[in-house]
Amino acid sequence: MNLAEWLLRAARVEPHAPAVGRGSSDIVPYGELAKRAAGISESLKRCRLGPGDRVAIVAKNHPAYVEALFGAWWGGFAAVPVNPKLHPSEIEWILGHCEAKAVFVSSELSADVGRLGLGGAPVIELGSRAWERLAEGPDPTAPAPCAAGDLAWLFYTSGTTGRPKGAMLSHGNLAAMTFGYLADVDSPAPGDALLHAAPMSHGSGLYLMAQVCRRAINVIPESGGFDADETLAIAAARGNVSMFAAPTMVTRLVRAAPASASPPFRTLIWGGAPMHETDVRAALDRLGPCLAQIYGQGESPMTISVLAKDVVADRAHPRWEHRLGSAGVANSAVEIRLVDADGELAGTGALGEVQVRGATVMGGYWRDEAATSAALAAGWLRTGDIASFDDEGFLTLRDRSKDVIISGGSNVYPREVEEILLRHPGVREASVIGRPDPEWGEVVVAYLVGDADPSELDRACLDAIARFKRPKDYVTVGELPTNSTGKILKKELRELDRSRRVPTT
Repeated sequence: MNLAEWLLRAARVEPHAPAVGRGSSDIVPYGELAKRAAGISESLKRCRLGPGDRVAIVAKNHPAYVEALFGAWWGGFAAVPVNPKLHPSEIEWILGHCEAKAVFVSSELSADVGRLGLGGAPVIELGSRAWERLAEGPDPTAPAPCAAGDLAWLFYTSGTTGRPKGAMLSHGNLAAMTFGYLADVDSPAPGDALLHAAPMSHGSGLYLMAQVCRRAINVIPESGGFDADETLAIAAARGNVSMFAAPTMVTRLVRAAPASASPPFRTLIWGGAPMHETDVRAALDRLGPCLAQIYGQGESPMTISVLAKDVVADRAHPRWEHRLGSAGVANSAVEIRLVDADGELAGTGALGEVQVRGATVMGGYWRDEAATSAALAAGWLRTGDIASFDDEGFLTLRDRSKDVIISGGSNVYPREVEEILLRHPGVREASVIGRPDPEWGEVVVAYLVGDADPSELDRACLDAIARFKRPKDYVTVGELPTNSTGKILKKELRELDRSRRVPTT
């Protein structure tokens, strides 16, 4: 089934119900949203796009983002939302790799994207006059027929090789993800709002489909991003608001929320990184029993495990603190197993790699058979994360075998940064790790052998990769710790970094 069928149904049942909002105002009803999505679809067909062709969206959060996604799906095209914080060279690589046939951009990115080599693909700015012409059209006809396995969202996730991989998410994958959300995380009613303060190119955007499925409202802040005071004001004005947030966003909301105010959120979902128990307690005290945690990957989006609101809020439970330190139980849409280093199933309490099977798991990586074979085995997705199960089925993440750094909810893979640093003639060796940080979860730290000027390394990183991937600290050492085969031991580096920051008495 084409996901756009949900929009068509909503438009027929309640054409005047609000579908998209900006701040505290409702701006697009469901009838108009469906008409505009169908108009975008027809315009793209006139640009000679055919079923399965990729339509990229390189944009910060914008009310027209919803139109862009459903416009692509309405015509049977595949959407490719791209992280707008990436460096232009990274964006160019993704657009070339997916062979985008059209590119939608937000205004602040229009010039940069327009200068990229896109092979003649049209670049249309969201909300512009050209966009309005694109969305014009007669009353909508039915969306293009799509099978459950047809590509809907090409989700580019960072890779340890320095190049991102495109996880192929089908209409069936995203429908199953939506049903898992509605069953386990949040169940909006018509008129309820989901506030997109986190990037719509990632987690927040993946949840907008549940809103359309239930004829609820997708709301974009006036700022287009996250500001704690603005977010709290919108939630207070609208009431019954849900939101997806990185842990850093939750802690900022706690600091900004007035102590005497009524709890502003129905559901506040955190994901992308763990949240410290003390921060969860503070959030419950200030924001009320609205917190839920999800654990997932782009390869099985938002749907590996869930720590539900009632579990997070149940302070009276004898194992509440233990549960709070976990990632919850398996999402209703998937199975989870843990496999040890010998390939055997790990028993209760034992460590193993998290592997996932279910209707949410991707079909593979776009044009990367080797990576697909490494990630998928007999229907199971190998996540690379190490965890244990307790006797109640709660999953606790213990380590990330892929060494990914999660800073402010965004993934940073060390090798990508290391390759930039090693280009500098003054760097002989480099290893990048994550340092715990109370605000960002982790910050990027580079350990180096050599005599390079940190300001020059900063400039090299900013010229080649996204700003959030740039190291926040450069530490020069005589040598990096290695094992007998010469492999750098990041665990020992993390211990060294911790010892450097522990005050001596």
